Amino acid sequence: MAPLLAPLFLGLGAGIAPAAAGPSIVIDVGSGKVLSHESAFQRWYPASLTKLMTAYVAFRAVKAGEMQLDSPVRVSANAAKEPPSKMGYPAGSVLTLDNALKMIMVKSANDIATSIAESVGGSERAFAGRMNEAARQLGMTGSNFVNAHGLFSTEQYTTARDLALLVRAIRREFPQYAHYFSLEAIQAGDKVMPNYNWLIGRFAGADGMKTGYICASGFNLASTATRNGRTLAAIVLGATSQVTRGEEAAQLLAKGFQAQAFAAPRIDGMAPYGEGRNVAVDIRPQVCSQEAVKARMEERDDEGKLIVRSPYIKALEHEPRPVVVGLGGATGPESTAPRYANVPIPTPRPDYPLATAVPATAQGG
Repeated sequence: MAPLLAPLFLGLGAGIAPAAAGPSIVIDVGSGKVLSHESAFQRWYPASLTKLMTAYVAFRAVKAGEMQLDSPVRVSANAAKEPPSKMGYPAGSVLTLDNALKMIMVKSANDIATSIAESVGGSERAFAGRMNEAARQLGMTGSNFVNAHGLFSTEQYTTARDLALLVRAIRREFPQYAHYFSLEAIQAGDKVMPNYNWLIGRFAGADGMKTGYICASGFNLASTATRNGRTLAAIVLGATSQVTRGEEAAQLLAKGFQAQAFAAPRIDGMAPYGEGRNVAVDIRPQVCSQEAVKARMEERDDEGKLIVRSPYIKALEHEPRPVVVGLGGATGPESTAPRYANVPIPTPRPDYPLATAVPATAQGG
């Protein structure tokens, strides 16, 4: 995987409007009021925003007493074979659920997401069942999950509105776990891995949550920020690059903090709209063509740093501060969920071009 290079920030006095992305929504997390939305019910591939649901289901398992944060997460042969982005631990490795959650939030590690699914639910299929049950309980009527990592499947989809419901549930039900979504970096051995969500530390008040990318979805971002005790969440789907998804989210959040929510509708009362609610959009031609890759390369300076011109985003004033992660330390009780043989989920999971074809990111981040 190509390294995530630090952004270069220019022109902070005069903003450049971000390129138009796909669906989006901004909500006030506390009140549930919708401050803006665009195609919020359009079905979309979540990519690694899936890992927000993976974390939510794991949090629920801890709350139910099935596991603890120091309980073991085991890397199976099936998990070790997942494509990047990944940690690359060999089959048989054991780590804590705590470290596993940090790895999927910062590194967007697909192998660790599958390991969490198998360790919590007994199998990928059983864990996906938990994901869908949680989605149903939250009112995520436009979502379906078949895996814990977000790699492409035609049967794995969501909407901007549904993701906003999920983000709100995580922030409200599990405030004690907010730190998992705001880490600047993790360090495994000598390797420091910065968070793909570079709004953290660069947009005023940014405190989470998660990025996602596959060719079919484009560049997705679920982001939260808190100012003066008010927390907003913005979902941006289908951006054409890391730069445009960050700039779009920053602009939406900045405008959201200026908006009054008195007359705004609540997210749980939104009526579905739009003609694309039953078909997920596949934007691979716009995102992974040679022309698209070339355009993203032009968003970098001569040193390979991303060029960001948003007036809402500042340069990070320090090197990303990593939290150390690694194997071992699993002294808590193991999940008692029934263990199942690895029966492949019968949905397409084609090989997608990785970092060699799409510079500066792998499938997942």
